[in-house]
Amino acid sequence: MTTTTSATGTPRGAAAGAVPERTSVLPPLRIGPLTIDTPVVLAPMAGVTNRAFRRLCREHGAGLYVAEMVTSRALVERTPESLRIIRHDEDERPRSVQVYGVDPATVGAAVRMLAEEDRADHVDLNFGCPVPKVTRKGGGAVLPWKRDLFTAIVRAAVAAAAPHGVPVTVKMRKGIDEDHLTYLEAGLIAQDAGVASVALHARTAADHYSGTADWEAIARLKQTVTDVPVLGNGDIWSAEDALAMVAQTGCDGVVVGRGCQGRPWLFADLAAAFHGSDVRIRPGLGEVASVVRRHAELMVEEFGEEGRALREMRKHMAWYFKGYAVGGELRAQLALVGSLDELDDLLGRLDHEQPYPGEAAEGQRGRAGSPKRPHLPEGWLDSRELDDAFRQALREAELSVSGG
Repeated sequence: MTTTTSATGTPRGAAAGAVPERTSVLPPLRIGPLTIDTPVVLAPMAGVTNRAFRRLCREHGAGLYVAEMVTSRALVERTPESLRIIRHDEDERPRSVQVYGVDPATVGAAVRMLAEEDRADHVDLNFGCPVPKVTRKGGGAVLPWKRDLFTAIVRAAVAAAAPHGVPVTVKMRKGIDEDHLTYLEAGLIAQDAGVASVALHARTAADHYSGTADWEAIARLKQTVTDVPVLGNGDIWSAEDALAMVAQTGCDGVVVGRGCQGRPWLFADLAAAFHGSDVRIRPGLGEVASVVRRHAELMVEEFGEEGRALREMRKHMAWYFKGYAVGGELRAQLALVGSLDELDDLLGRLDHEQPYPGEAAEGQRGRAGSPKRPHLPEGWLDSRELDDAFRQALREAELSVSGG
């Protein structure tokens, strides 16, 4: 990989042309008994952060890499897909799993299984998913509105994991919308319940992935939750963004999601930045092609079937080649690739001498979309407490093994 000492773009909160002060460099992140030398967490992303992608990211940097979200019901039922999702490489440490659920007993049973059977070193609880199939049943980002249910789930998970020394953390959003914010109260509840850290994606469920993340909310959460680390998530597209977030909010570490899609080398940039170095990776097109090929190989190992692995790779192609001169026809063919041989042929047609394109390769990955009115159960906003009419309906929220 080509390295340079110049940044491509101006971080939020910094003057044009300025470099964030090195006072923003953080010490190691401590999550219960775990020490993460570089305070960076890979956010779980459905269909993205499988074992193959986590290994690729680990090969490029350092941090904590969380597996894609899995429902507590699927874990308790030991479905084959849920067991695939929580599978880790032998040398993957710490092993991190994110669990989603709406029933305290089921969440507790799933966390107990992970801890007792030594399947995870860290469990994260998802209260940040904004997708309609989850929120319309009262799950994900809208669940903390029912504070008694939120409290019961977090307490059940912590109690199940504690005897085995496995730390439990919480990842959440600001709330349902700007009129129904829950993050400060939820952060205090989680802290009091014994979680090891709290992460905030600084958007509401209504924001989905649109607009600009509200970093000031991360700062407010950090000022409110003082006994455990607070992590910030949202709009980290570069190492400079991460440094700016830390400087602006005082957070103890960062969570990176869409910013690393098609850019696993971002973790090398982040590691360098948090250790005070200006060195950044700026790969030419030939280097990107090599990473794509490595990713595909790992995907074949993950799924054990070349056809499925390459179909899963298709979504990554636009991310990897963002900003590079590839050509519409070749891009379309890469988006339909079906085998390693075909991938090798297509990658061979690229201009491997093409240098890094600068800002064109940076920034937003994928579609941010627009604000969306959250899908909620009827009457969900009428009370902060959970009544009996909702309890049965909530059990139906665990619709699939992995949900975003």
